[in-house]
Amino acid sequence: MKKTTILTCFLALFLLLGACGRTTRPSDLAAQATSVAAGGPAPVAGTPVILPLVVRDAPGVSAPTQPVEPVAAAPATETVPPTAVPEPTQAQQVRFAVIGDYGAGGNEAADVAYLVAGWQPEFIITVGDNNYPDGAQGTIDANIGQFYHTYISPYAGSYGQGAGQNRFFPALGNHDYGTGSAQPYLDYFTLPGNERYYDFTWGPVHFFALNSDPNEPDGVGSSSPQAAWLQGQMAGSTSAWQIVYFHAAPYSSGYHHSTDWMRWPFQEWGADAVLAGHDHDYERLLINGLSYFVNGLGGGAIYSFGDTLEGSQVRYNDNYGAMLVDASVSTMTFQFITRQGQVIDSYTIER
Repeated sequence: MKKTTILTCFLALFLLLGACGRTTRPSDLAAQATSVAAGGPAPVAGTPVILPLVVRDAPGVSAPTQPVEPVAAAPATETVPPTAVPEPTQAQQVRFAVIGDYGAGGNEAADVAYLVAGWQPEFIITVGDNNYPDGAQGTIDANIGQFYHTYISPYAGSYGQGAGQNRFFPALGNHDYGTGSAQPYLDYFTLPGNERYYDFTWGPVHFFALNSDPNEPDGVGSSSPQAAWLQGQMAGSTSAWQIVYFHAAPYSSGYHHSTDWMRWPFQEWGADAVLAGHDHDYERLLINGLSYFVNGLGGGAIYSFGDTLEGSQVRYNDNYGAMLVDASVSTMTFQFITRQGQVIDSYTIER
């Protein structure tokens, strides 16, 4: 073999081995990534490309389209849940949910229940209409227990195990009165006092559940025995906050408008906020310095708004949702959140 041929073979072998052992430098990869991100040519097949990591905002809560049995998580703070006659707890903060006009038992109510369970509230209060259409015994467990049995004690329904101690505190609505003067409701729950109106304390908040229905034996006017009870209980409260809640909104720009007979002197008696439902929308109002909330988007058919009241701050009726409230001894924050996780309103009261 000629010397030139041998040299040519060695040279070819050397070049081949060098190509097999070649590595791509980090600076080359970065340049390739920049070129691709800018719409430049793609790298040669087989060459690794490191693209920059893009972190996107998480989408909103994706609620189920079929009824889902929510699992109640452990309380976010170490509090002692109230018994049938709750005693004041010593916790300095509390998280709770507010649902209203939710007792329809459909997918919308299931979505709201799923949303609420995700917040891990220590307990739930309702502003009425717990059992559509007429408060019957035959529908109450499907409309309430199906979604909230893990908060209810004692629970004797058919959807699983109830809570060890009660964490569900409803108020009566007009639809709950459609059967036997609300007897199915009274039989289903075990609540403090006479169960139609009552109070309990949890953390820094004292709660007062009222009965706004005209069928209330102790009356619904500001001079009624029920109102006298409220005034006396509020006068004796030592809690940082006092919240009053019931069904028929005293101030509302919604379909039902305002309920005059529930315009009691709540602020004069010591209330820091008043929560109601009845109109199937969300509204926050500021009346003479006191915050009133209408929260009726829990599952019933959504209503349109009427004339806007003076003092109305926020109005919403595009989707279903519930309220999340976080309270400490110095602040209390109210949020209305849709079943998709969209925060419609966030409002803080400071002590």
